Amino acid sequence: MAKGNGGETIIAHGVRLEGEMAAEGDLVIEGEVHGNIKTTGDLRVGENALVEADVEAENAVIAGEIRGNIKIRGKLELFPSSTLTGDVVTDVLAIGPGAQVNGKITMGSAVATRASRKSEEAE
Repeated sequence: MAKGNGGETIIAHGVRLEGEMAAEGDLVIEGEVHGNIKTTGDLRVGENALVEADVEAENAVIAGEIRGNIKIRGKLELFPSSTLTGDVVTDVLAIGPGAQVNGKITMGSAVATRASRKSEEAE
């Protein structure tokens, strides 16, 4: 993962976070997050993690479960152990064999950039 300006934030295994989360830099989730997540850096979701949230990040590597819409400005990589239920907007998508995706997928750099701008304007 690329290092953002804000370092790395880790939600460890056994930790449950509820609510809105905004991070400067990279975010690693090994526990549970329920709410919404926005980070200026990269996101990594561990194999045993559960994320019930809409997510926005620069790049993402998913090995666990996400239930929510996801907007990735760069590359989204889904490991074979991942489950994603929700709509996806990303520039580049890599899906490992066995990964499960239930939702609409929209790809392309222009689309990902527009989605990010709309999200920023809504704030």
